[in-house]
Parts: sequence; structure tokens; C-alpha cells
Amino acid sequence: MNKIQAIRENISKIIVGKDETVLLTLVSMVAGGHVLLEDVPGTGKTMLAKALSRSIAGSYNRIQFTPDLLPSDITGLNVYQAAKGEFVFNPGPVFCNILLADEINRATPRTQAGLLECMEERQVTIDGNTRKLSEPFFVIATQNPIETSGTFPLPEAQLDRFIMKLSMGFPGKDQELEILKRFQEGNKEQKLDELSAVATLEDIMEMRKEAMKVEVHPDLMAYITDIVEATRNRTDVRSGVSPRGSLALLYCAKVMAYANDRTYVTPEDIKTLAAPVLAHRIILGGGYGEARNASAIIEQILGEVAVPTEVSFAK
Repeated sequence: MNKIQAIRENISKIIVGKDETVLLTLVSMVAGGHVLLEDVPGTGKTMLAKALSRSIAGSYNRIQFTPDLLPSDITGLNVYQAAKGEFVFNPGPVFCNILLADEINRATPRTQAGLLECMEERQVTIDGNTRKLSEPFFVIATQNPIETSGTFPLPEAQLDRFIMKLSMGFPGKDQELEILKRFQEGNKEQKLDELSAVATLEDIMEMRKEAMKVEVHPDLMAYITDIVEATRNRTDVRSGVSPRGSLALLYCAKVMAYANDRTYVTPEDIKTLAAPVLAHRIILGGGYGEARNASAIIEQILGEVAVPTEVSFAK
């Protein structure tokens, strides 16, 4: 079994009925990106992060973002120790493999930027000293779509740093019934503790290398650029997807193909990933005088852009 699918099945022992979201999260991690989860409280975001860290034998930390949180609370700082007569670095919670940045939009823009610098550069610079973060380093940031009081929304330029924006969503009736049955004795944490690793950190890095070897037909590369170009030529979009978004869609498509044991990308891979990868990167301008949903715009573009019709994209 593919290691990505093995991790997905392992997480499903804790997270019920969210196989697609779990798969997209794993694709994001293997592609070398980070995920923004926008959802109401109680939908399993924390459990997803914990289950993922246990499934890959990785270290896990959680930061509760608040308005008074400082960048040094994330990255760490040098503390003077009188006994030694010198400053000693006290590492912050960012030094881990899986970091849950809970309610990231409650922190000030300065603190948000401190984390996003770690995400982009995979390093922390304090007092002139640069320290590399562990690999893989994967951030799952969350924000509440309902509450706006006391929040500092992520600027578009910072949203662009997340490879995907996802939502867990409420479970269906049957899924919620399964949750009640599975955890009726209040043993969620116990089941999480019993979750064993099915992959290693080295496996993740190896999968990242292998996935980048997946072939992408030139027609499919052109298909990606056509989709991205379409986001830049709409009257209801003030600013379209950047080249970073094009690369993100390409990398994620390679990993999706790899997750499905294919050595080549198909148009369906791109269509499946387009909204999660691209929707949060477009800035809506209200050109038609109405509120438009970014995901709906991406879906509309997919319906308008011609899909390559090669019989096979395998080389």
C-alpha cells in the first residue's frame, strides 16, 4: 500500500468521514506546503494534527494565537543565564514537525508574519543567528469563519503562502452517529494514544522526492497556465493567481498522482485540486456588484477552460 494511503487510513481511526480532507492535507504536506483550515470549533482540526503527528512518528506542538502573543513566543529567544554568564537559546514551539497554529487570525499582523516567515524559509533568525527547522515542517493553521471581533484577517500576500485552504465541515448524519458510537465512553484521547506510526519522517522526505519525479504532460502544464490565466482576466476578480499558485497546483497534482500509485498526472488530478489550491489566492473585486464565492469562480473557470483530450498522459 502507498504510504500516503496508509497514513490516511490510520488517521481515519480517529477522524470519521473526512477522507478527502485528510488526503488533501497529506498531499499538502508531501508537496512541501502548509494548510489553512477555516472552520467552526469542534470539527476535529486539533485531532487531525495530533493523529497526523502520531502516524508519522513526528513531534507535535500547538500554539493558541491571541492578540498579546509575540513573535518570540513562537520562535523562541535568547535568555541570559547568570550561572553560565551567557545567553542560552530557549527554542519556541515552532521547533517541531507538525505545528497547529490555532486561530491564527487572532494574533497581530506582526506575530502572524513571524510564523509565516518560518513557514516560507524553514528557519528562525534570532540575534543574528539562523537556526534551521526540522524537516518535514508542516503547519496546520486554523481560523474561525464566523467570529470577526478581535481578529486580524490574514492579508492576501500571507494567504498565498498556504498551499491549500481547506474546511473539515460538519459531518453527515451517519458520520456523526459513527462518532457517537466510537467515542461514547469518552475515550478519544485514549484512542489517539493507541494510534501507532505507519510511516517515518524519512518516509515523508523520500515520498517528497519520489512525487516530484511524476511526469506531467506538456498539455497539462498548459492546462494549468490556462486556468491561472483565466483568474487574471475576469472582471469580478481584482487580482488573479500568482506564479506561486501555478507551481503549487503543479506540485500538488504530482503528489496526488503519486498517492494514487500513478507515474503521471491526469486532468482529473488538476481539476480536483484547483479550488483548494487556487481559490484563496484570488482577490475578489465585486465587478458584478455582488458577493462572489472564490471556490465557485474556480469551478466556473474549470467549466470554461478546455480540458486536454490526449488519450493517455502516461509517457
